[in-house]
Order: sequence, then C-alpha cells, then structure tokens
Amino acid sequence: MQVICLDLEGVLVPEIWIEFSKRTGITELSRTTRDEPDYDKLMNFRIGLLARHQLKLADIQNVIAGMGPMAGAKDFLDDLRSRYQVIILSDTFYEFAQPLMKQLAWPTLMCHQLEVDAEGFVRRHVLRQPDQKRHAVNALRRLNFQVIAAGDSYNDTGMLGAAHAGFFIHPPEAITKQFPQFPVTRSYAELKTAIDTAAERLRG
Repeated sequence: MQVICLDLEGVLVPEIWIEFSKRTGITELSRTTRDEPDYDKLMNFRIGLLARHQLKLADIQNVIAGMGPMAGAKDFLDDLRSRYQVIILSDTFYEFAQPLMKQLAWPTLMCHQLEVDAEGFVRRHVLRQPDQKRHAVNALRRLNFQVIAAGDSYNDTGMLGAAHAGFFIHPPEAITKQFPQFPVTRSYAELKTAIDTAAERLRG
C-alpha cells in the first residue's frame, strides 16, 4: 500500500500569511518557512506582530474565506486520491484550514492548533508534535506503507528525507541549493509523473 504525503501552503493553496500580509500592508508577515527554517521562531514572530497591530484570529479568517486553491490543485488532488491514499501534512492550523479543505473536498489533514483568548487574539501556537511531518512519515513506514512526499519549503525537508521518495514542487532556488538530493518539479503535471514513476519503482 502506498501513501502520498503533501504539504498544503505553497503546494495546493497560496501562502496564507503572504496573502494576509498583502491585505494588511504589514510586510513582515510575508515571511514564511521558505525564509525561516525555525518554525517556532517564525510563529512567535508572527504572533508578536498580530498583538502589536491588534489583529485577531477573525481578521485572518476573513482573509482566508476569500482565498481558494491554486489553479489545477483540486484536479491534481482528485486524481491522486482516486489512485492512492493521500494525507496533507501541514504546519498550518485547523483554525485556518477549514474553508480551504472544503474547497479541496475534505482531504485528510494533520496540522496544529492555535490558543485564542476570550477576546479573539491569538496568544500562542500549539504544535501537535514538533517536526510532525517527519514523524508522521516514519509512523506510516512503520505501518508498512510505502510513502511518497512532496513539499516546497524548509519545513518539508524532514518528511521528504524520511519518505521512500521525496520531491520539491516549485521551491525557491535557495532551498534547492541546500537540498540537491530532492528532485524538483515545476508543475502538477511534472509532480504527478514523478509520483507515478516513484510508485511504480517502489512496487518493483
């Protein structure tokens, strides 16, 4: 049995924080895991900015409500789900993801949660598990699944390395230079071919 593990933001949907940065005009919020490998440091930085500008969870959710999947993402995902088991492994939060998951026909999602106070301000992020993507892939392997993974950022490299086969999809050049062991794809068609080829090879 084979399982495909995909990142969410930057792979199937736009980067939420970049879109929120554009809507608010707060350029510092455009930093993502493509820029900062330390996820805890990045989230603490973001939560500090939200507090400084008096922005609540609802403000972020209002932006997300107007977003949708990337062009071709749903068709790509539907095709994969018709032929493989697919799990979305993301460092987003359940409080963010629901509208986007609905548009993608509710794929299985493993991510994190936010702690929000009575006034609606985000106070801290609660990781389901540190380095959860890599741990999830390793758990699937222990269950005797063959795992193929794809992502675009620093925080995806753990799961790409843990998988039987791992691929980048349209990553920044700086990341590909640091992790040349992961083949790069630039479109859903290329990634689909790479996944199918790897799946066939793993089946032997």
